[in-house]
Amino acid sequence: MILSIFAPISIKSMRKVIGIGETILDIIFKNDQPVGAVPGGSMFNGLISLGRAGINATFISETGHDRVGKRIIQFLEENHVDASHINVYPESKSPVSLAFLNENNDAEYIFYKDHPHDKLDFIFPEIQQDDIVMFGSFYAVNPVIRPQMFAFLEYARSKGAILYYDVNFRSSHRNEVMKVTPNILENLEFADIVRGSHEDFEVMFNKKDADTVYRSQISFYCKNFIYTQGGSAVEMRSAGGLSKQYPVMKTETVSTIGAGDNFNAGFIYGLIKYGITRDQIVAGMAEQQWDQVIAEAQQFSANVCQSIHNSIDPAFANQKKHEWEASLVEKEKNK
Repeated sequence: MILSIFAPISIKSMRKVIGIGETILDIIFKNDQPVGAVPGGSMFNGLISLGRAGINATFISETGHDRVGKRIIQFLEENHVDASHINVYPESKSPVSLAFLNENNDAEYIFYKDHPHDKLDFIFPEIQQDDIVMFGSFYAVNPVIRPQMFAFLEYARSKGAILYYDVNFRSSHRNEVMKVTPNILENLEFADIVRGSHEDFEVMFNKKDADTVYRSQISFYCKNFIYTQGGSAVEMRSAGGLSKQYPVMKTETVSTIGAGDNFNAGFIYGLIKYGITRDQIVAGMAEQQWDQVIAEAQQFSANVCQSIHNSIDPAFANQKKHEWEASLVEKEKNK
């Protein structure tokens, strides 16, 4: 049995994933009626999936001192994500979003935030070479907390971490693009891998085509680029000069909330499962490595689309946990 073989391997030798981003309670509507309420946030959703899949995960964020905030922290802990770097502000209420699913089960959001001011005070977690840092969305470019975000990304880079940037720039922030463009460009420069959707780049740069976006906006700062297009093919461009399309997995969709977040989670899971290091990413991953990690990303994304929940389901997570443990055992045998 895998677990009995795996038991002697020390958790201290495991690579960590550290996510930094917003926390929120998503209230989901279908036909204008609420059908569920789940803790969420773009980095949060991916970290929950990784925690469920047995990956050593830590989340940095902030929340209010209220029932929603307590539930968010409890949810992280229940799903094996270290919540010790969540700041709880007594004077704040935790943010809430309303997600309205349309006939294609895509979501339109309304956000409610009652923080009197953003702070983001936290102690840097320990980071080792080839640990992975996930960051993105407006949280990663918010001018109010930019000094703290910049300092953390600089620290992570100095420790040799892999920096994975999910742009995730929603149309609700369209009027702020000019103000935060310097922060976006700094994030692109920090990143070892950039992922964004066609909507993101249309909002930020008024560009739609993957090649145009890569050549004009991304490649100068970061050579590894993933361009997602909803139900259309995933486009990849790499430091090694690779350019490839990946057809999207066919699946019966209940909700697309968390689809991109879990694409990120699956990709990062793949980096750890297949032992891919920062040096390999910077030099240019082999085509087979891209195929493997994109396949994991698509599996995670497809799974989350089959329910109203924001993260992978327990059965799928257990399967992925066993796959990852088996890969660790194989690596130990081959040492």
